[in-house]
Amino acid sequence: MINGILDFIAGLGASGELATLGLFVGTVLIFYGFFGGLIVQNPIGRRYQSGKPIQRRNAFEAGLLNNADVDPKGFMKALMPQTREKRTRIRRQLMNAGMIGQNAIARYYVTRVILALLLPGLFLVLLVLHQASLLPLPQSIVEVLDGPRGRLLTYYLLSCLLLVGFFGPSLWLRSKVDERQLQVSETFPNALDLMVVAVEAGLGFDAAMTRVSNEMEHTAPAIAQEFRLVQLEVSAGGEREKALTDMAARTNVDEVASFASVILQSIQFGTSVSDALTTYATEMRITRELKAQEMANKLPVKMSGVMASLMLPALFLLILGPIAIRWSGTFG
Repeated sequence: MINGILDFIAGLGASGELATLGLFVGTVLIFYGFFGGLIVQNPIGRRYQSGKPIQRRNAFEAGLLNNADVDPKGFMKALMPQTREKRTRIRRQLMNAGMIGQNAIARYYVTRVILALLLPGLFLVLLVLHQASLLPLPQSIVEVLDGPRGRLLTYYLLSCLLLVGFFGPSLWLRSKVDERQLQVSETFPNALDLMVVAVEAGLGFDAAMTRVSNEMEHTAPAIAQEFRLVQLEVSAGGEREKALTDMAARTNVDEVASFASVILQSIQFGTSVSDALTTYATEMRITRELKAQEMANKLPVKMSGVMASLMLPALFLLILGPIAIRWSGTFG
């Protein structure tokens, strides 16, 4: 069937290529035009944004009131998962990557679909320009595409580009989550030390968290955004327990989860927050030192395998080389 369609388009000549290109561009434009009108907007968040004259600092804070899970409607039902469990899993991954907001899931899936259509479309455009003698290609590529298996290879390349465009954002999201978790885990001890200094200087817990987020906005943007978001949620009337628990869920880092548990227990039992932060900061420094010692102790084991793989061939050559030469001289 694929070969028949390709033969039909090849029979049409340049007009068939232009028709294929026009059909692809029209599909993308129609899809892009319908996207803005089919996404359900949050009226509360829209009124809040229109009534606030001061612009927020970044898009991370803008999703504070627009983070509710809304069931997809219209054409978005064909793109987004229907079950709330799957959307919750994707939303959690996006939150771990630092992307929040009501339309985060919709943008994610729309990006996957657009890339899945755009990459094969660009490849078809290159083929059309090459056949129209408007874009010269290397001779090796021309020989492969114009060969006896050129059409089958073109079909394979289009399929590969489709898969790369659709599953590429998923791989990028995983790498973004790992990168952000590493940044949070590396900068959180320094943020905790600054918070201890601020609390010991007389600031309250909320004021200390706000001060630390302002001080570390450029050096550690991830942890600064998380601290600022906690304070924005508390200022909007949310419970501090839920705000800290949400921060631990967004980061998915063990140190942050332990920090939230320490603060909540200190507030619940009425103990000093400064003492709790000081004790936890000391334990975190010890934990970091133990992790460094663990990594240092793993180095000899890792180096032994590399050294053995590099030294054993040379040893075998030195030991067995003279014997092989002597045997070749004796029995040759």
